[in-house]
Amino acid sequence: MPGVVRLSVRNIRKSFGTHEVLRGISLDAQDGDVISLLGASGSGKSTFLRCINLLETATDGEIWVDGEQIRMVHKAGKTKPASQKQVDHIRSELGMVFQSFNLWSHMTILQNVIEGPVHVLKRPRAECIAEAEVLLEKVGIADKRHAYPALLSGGQQQRAAIARSLAMKPKVMLFDEPTSALDPELVGEVLRVMRSLAEEGMTMLVVTHEMSFARNVSNRVVFMREGLIESSGPPQEMFGSGASPAFRQFIGHFGAPA
Repeated sequence: MPGVVRLSVRNIRKSFGTHEVLRGISLDAQDGDVISLLGASGSGKSTFLRCINLLETATDGEIWVDGEQIRMVHKAGKTKPASQKQVDHIRSELGMVFQSFNLWSHMTILQNVIEGPVHVLKRPRAECIAEAEVLLEKVGIADKRHAYPALLSGGQQQRAAIARSLAMKPKVMLFDEPTSALDPELVGEVLRVMRSLAEEGMTMLVVTHEMSFARNVSNRVVFMREGLIESSGPPQEMFGSGASPAFRQFIGHFGAPA
């Protein structure tokens, strides 16, 4: 029996000037799906996530989040969201974790985590602090809650960024190369947190070059090439005999033969 569709994207296109970065991407993520988006630099993966979260406005196509369509209007040859109120609501449903952490440097880790729930969701501060404490324990940095980001390692900052996104209780988590800015020895601690989220049933779209995560944690792998989905399927198929020649060549660069 099919699950609840948390995210549905239909024929998304995105151009920057005359350069078409996304050339018609369609994808559904059901409740609990962990979808790894793989592809060479410039294939459109990060732009795709940014369009979903409205950090970039798609040139064409439809996006539905938990059954709600993002309304767009066309004015003077440009496309933009019809309602800023809806944009704010949709963003609260979509947690976004960036490669560069994007924590507020003038706030402690605890303050970073409660900022959204208190000021965007207008929830009681004491309640948000109690939930933040639980989340920081979950990602393994409860002892750093009163520290400022500059005093944390890259891996700890990224785990704080994940806790900050989770504090908004999103329906879907979007990860844009969350380990690419980390020293190799810190990658594992972030991937462990992401694996635990997957095991708990969080719906996730992950742009990554971590082949072991794509292979062992995802339930679907999507290979993007030149702004299109070149192939997609279960990891055992994509990393096995079902791999397309282009995907086989791509993963060969990572020493992960299909």
